[in-house]
Amino acid sequence: MPPNENSDMLRETYRLAKENNKMLHKMRRNALWGGIIKFILYAALLLIPAYLYLQYLSPIVGQMLKTMQEIQGTGAKAQVQFADWQKMLDQIRNKVPGMSSSSSGN
Repeated sequence: MPPNENSDMLRETYRLAKENNKMLHKMRRNALWGGIIKFILYAALLLIPAYLYLQYLSPIVGQMLKTMQEIQGTGAKAQVQFADWQKMLDQIRNKVPGMSSSSSGN
């Protein structure tokens, strides 16, 4: 092999190695940025709904639960009052001789 041809081959090999090296660096950089962007995207997909729930829905849900508890408490009070009225009505029926719970107005 002539020395000139050998030198050309070495230069071509060196040029290809440099080109390969540049390509590999670009690929590595793109992979790094892609990984960072994926991480940010997945973090946003997980954190944004949690933030929105805590910021906007949590107070509404808490208020709704408080209202439900108040309604249940009012219902329990109404049942107690109805039971008291029922007892009072039974006592009146027992004291009045002509009034009975099974009598009808026919």
